[in-house]
Amino acid sequence: MRHTISVLVENEFGVLSRVAGLFSGRGFNIESLSVAETLDATVSRITLVTTGDDTVLEQITKQLNKLVSIIRVSDFKDTEHVERELVLIKVTADGRTRGELMNIVDIFRGKVIDVSPHSYIVEITGNQEKIDAILELLKPLGIVEIVRTGRVAMFRGRRTLAGGGIDEKENVA
Repeated sequence: MRHTISVLVENEFGVLSRVAGLFSGRGFNIESLSVAETLDATVSRITLVTTGDDTVLEQITKQLNKLVSIIRVSDFKDTEHVERELVLIKVTADGRTRGELMNIVDIFRGKVIDVSPHSYIVEITGNQEKIDAILELLKPLGIVEIVRTGRVAMFRGRRTLAGGGIDEKENVA
């Protein structure tokens, strides 16, 4: 089972290395990884995707919570949330394929962000199913290169992972 996990950490040297080391040291794979500062410059959010059953996820969560710089660990499983990923796709473009390429990009609400005599670079944002679908349609045209950001996720509604906000799972008076 695939899990998207958000880890709030103190924004300090070596935290990402310790988190990645925890995964590799226990034989867990990180399929996707995204890291950035939050509104508070002293706190960063690591969003990662890993695979495993509930026992594996419980072990990962317990081990992460033992690390000194970890503020909070949350799994997005069984919660209302939004997930997105950004992908840049370089596609072969010649006189016979440009029209079809532009139609596919328009259908997926993408953008052509670079044009050269022999290729276009397309930007698409969406969930994994949307990204996979456009990749399948573009393969016959000739995908030259793909760069993916990795998944990011956010709880829907008022719940937040950042300090100072409302967490609907906690008792709030």
